[in-house]
Amino acid sequence: MKLPRRQFLHLAASAVALPAASQIARAQAYPTRPIRLIIGIAPGSAPDILGRLMAQWLLERLGQAFIIENRPGGGGNIAIEAVVNAPADGYTLLLATIQGAVNATLYEKLNYNFIRDIAPVATISRETLALEVNPSFPAKTVPELIAYAKANPGKLTMASAGIGTTPHVAGELFKMTAGVDMVHVPYRGGAPALTDLLGGQVQVVFAALSSSIEAVRAGRVRALAVSTASRSDVLPGIPPLADFLPGYDVSGWFGIGAPKNTPAEIVERLNKEINAGLADPKIKSRLADLGATAFAGSSADFGRFITDETEKWAKVIRAGNIKPE
Repeated sequence: MKLPRRQFLHLAASAVALPAASQIARAQAYPTRPIRLIIGIAPGSAPDILGRLMAQWLLERLGQAFIIENRPGGGGNIAIEAVVNAPADGYTLLLATIQGAVNATLYEKLNYNFIRDIAPVATISRETLALEVNPSFPAKTVPELIAYAKANPGKLTMASAGIGTTPHVAGELFKMTAGVDMVHVPYRGGAPALTDLLGGQVQVVFAALSSSIEAVRAGRVRALAVSTASRSDVLPGIPPLADFLPGYDVSGWFGIGAPKNTPAEIVERLNKEINAGLADPKIKSRLADLGATAFAGSSADFGRFITDETEKWAKVIRAGNIKPE
């Protein structure tokens, strides 16, 4: 049977409209069951607390429970792969961190491409680090530290929370831009690194303010500078490294990612609700308690940020010839 042209076009238009209508309906109904949030760091850490904080906010906004799954290990790769391989339906999310951007160059072979395989949903926060030394260390300013390191090449030790972590790459960028040679000593987490700085076993550390602010305030460690381009509200008397090394700007960052091909309507819904949380005074206060600041933006903004971070750290990793453990 031959259909009249007008009827044929009407049916064709209806066929095209059906998937779009289905997607809109799916986004409006989402979520209809609990959502998993995969975190690549152990329970009790600052990122874990941050993830749970945002999960609680989303539970209240979306009306569905969030199941937190901590999958530490492999430099964050275990957690990332779990999300990459999950269905793209909005029910498995990733607490994305700087490790996704760093690992792209740090590891020669990965079972995923972070930029290609993780859909950026929303940024959450940025965390300031501080360049810290033991109070007995002779340098009291960044220029004095640089001069001391240049006079004693390879003799200073720089602790970090592990290879490829934010404190590590922050330190490597410092070494590269200041033109100094310090021996990197990786630890399994920021706490033991800070403990050995307190004990004098290492001389320098880049530490997250969330874990070191009390030691700084008590005078048990000396903060020479903060890692961000501007001063920190919690340590307003400490200058930024950029005052001495123009262009230096490093922060830990956190966001939410999803498997690629997650419906755009679901990504937009999550982005909207997360940004609403970041504007809430209670959430802002809790972020401040964790040494972090709200970092709101669109999913496209997050995608561009990840690309920029990946390119930035690729240069540092190659220049330092950094290899994974």
